[in-house]
Amino acid sequence: MPAEIIDGRAVAKRLQAEIGEHVKDFVASAGAAPGLGVVLVGDDPASAMYVRMKRRACERVGIHSEAHILPASATQQEVESAIRAFNCDQSIHGILVQLPMPDHIDEEAALNVVGLAKDVDGIHPVNLGLLGMRGREPSFTPATPTGVMILINETGAQIEGAEAVVIGRSNIVGLPVALMLANANATVTICHSRTRDLAKVVKRADILVAAVGRAEYVQGDWLKPGAVVIDVGSNSVPAPESEKGYRYVGDVDFEAARSVAGHITKVPGGVGPMTITMLLANTLKAAQRSLAVAS
Repeated sequence: MPAEIIDGRAVAKRLQAEIGEHVKDFVASAGAAPGLGVVLVGDDPASAMYVRMKRRACERVGIHSEAHILPASATQQEVESAIRAFNCDQSIHGILVQLPMPDHIDEEAALNVVGLAKDVDGIHPVNLGLLGMRGREPSFTPATPTGVMILINETGAQIEGAEAVVIGRSNIVGLPVALMLANANATVTICHSRTRDLAKVVKRADILVAAVGRAEYVQGDWLKPGAVVIDVGSNSVPAPESEKGYRYVGDVDFEAARSVAGHITKVPGGVGPMTITMLLANTLKAAQRSLAVAS
């Protein structure tokens, strides 16, 4: 029996409708909308597209957004000044620094400038550090890993006591989602390029999160029958039959995996919509906290 598709678009649409209602309540109390400030450096087409998508999503739910768009030649000081300007702007409750930035920019130094109360992407080193400490709560959890956790919960799978495998150890997805799974009492294995016999490790997984950035890398016969498979990958591959000449696939061979897994996300339409939705949710949360402090 084919795996049940986890429809990230449908879940995101439902959650965004709920966020929109809460935004209306906030506006009624505060007299102004929550605000998101975006910093984009350079002219990378993918980054520019992601920023447009995020700003359109803000508009749909009633969140105000502003953008500081800097040229690829921008200096470290100019980037950090743009972030500081949003830190000081009381109409901006959350700040998103779009990654990656040009090679000459020290991304970690730039991210450190983002105020903790406005780190709605949840990737400030302090927030990530708090995520890894028992009994501590970060101001915000990272958008993509939070979306992953919601999609797992949508399947009805029991995370507590489950064996979870995460392929990838990036600061944006792999490490934080592993920490979140561990905090939910799963037994977690983090895999990477030096993992021995990766297929054997994956075979143990009740829950698999693939975030390795390699097109259709995970094979169907690697999977444990009935596993929950969350594919975070988004890889462009040639597709001469397509008008664009390419298509996007995940890190998992979807067709092969679908015949083995119990639940699986598609690419596109799985994790991607959830990332934007969690960014909106965190921006609303930041605004609500700001209002509570002011009152």
